[in-house]
Amino acid sequence: MSGSVKRILVVTGDHNLEDTSKPGGHYNPEDLEAHAVTVAAFRSLSGFDFDFCTDHSELLDGLRTSPPDLVVNFCDTGYRNKVAQELNLPAYLEMLDIPYTGAPPAAMVLCYDKAVVRMVADSLGVPVPRETYFPADADLARMPDAWPALIKPNAADGSLGITKDAVVRTRNEAVAYMTWLRKTLPGRDALIQEYLPGTEYGIGIVGNPAAGFHVLPPLEVDYSGLPNGLNPILSYESKSLPDSPYWTEIKFRRTDLAPETEARVVESCKKLFRRLSLRDYARFDFRTAVDGEPKLMEVNPNPAWEAGAKLAFMASFAGIDYPSMLKLILEAAIDRVARR
Repeated sequence: MSGSVKRILVVTGDHNLEDTSKPGGHYNPEDLEAHAVTVAAFRSLSGFDFDFCTDHSELLDGLRTSPPDLVVNFCDTGYRNKVAQELNLPAYLEMLDIPYTGAPPAAMVLCYDKAVVRMVADSLGVPVPRETYFPADADLARMPDAWPALIKPNAADGSLGITKDAVVRTRNEAVAYMTWLRKTLPGRDALIQEYLPGTEYGIGIVGNPAAGFHVLPPLEVDYSGLPNGLNPILSYESKSLPDSPYWTEIKFRRTDLAPETEARVVESCKKLFRRLSLRDYARFDFRTAVDGEPKLMEVNPNPAWEAGAKLAFMASFAGIDYPSMLKLILEAAIDRVARR
């Protein structure tokens, strides 16, 4: 199959349209610079002809009239930058029978619903935080007394709906935050989740069950630079407000887990990868509970892929540079399609 894959189209978000995941709601110079790094990294890989789509206005017609051999689906903010349409592009590619990298639509639907992911993980024996699913129309007086807690939307990406105040320690704080959340994201069901105060880290996997996995070294989120009094969480401020200490002071570093802990967590990731039908690459986020037990926080079927994102950091810990990481993803997808 690798010999027949020559023309590759890399699809990202639309640089010309509003994007609420970006500071100011649009692509900034740093976003364009990051894209240029990605373009250069792909073009450094021999044996392929790469094209890049940053304008979705003619994307669908172009795929139909001149299909590439493979699409690299790095459109993690959704078709036309609408996060609810993240699954639409892979669904369209499947209708056209065009191979693509990454998770299929069904996996994206499952992983977008955090309560469903938790239930799947729990059924597999993967440790998860205690949690209450709280519908958008539920009476606030019926919130459970389980503090401290992290309140967040059940369905959202990019830490949307998780601000610096999402960690609540009293009923009054919980009512205030839930009231704000309902006003900001009306109709969105919420989760009231056990707050995990320990180390937060991510596990990155490249590969597929049939060919095997390349597990990247675990990454720790370093909150030590945050001013006193700020909750150590990856809040919306950390991704969208450049003037916030959450943006400037949070760092990533390699973490050394105890061998038995790392083996247990990696095995959990592999189980989830298979059960959720993920493909080619994924990232799993964990956080440590009071008793030292790592518990699953998130499954990311289409994680951020830029040179400054977590996955690239993890690869660098293993001595894998950015172009080589992209090549690993390509090879995983090409091998998977060939086996099909």
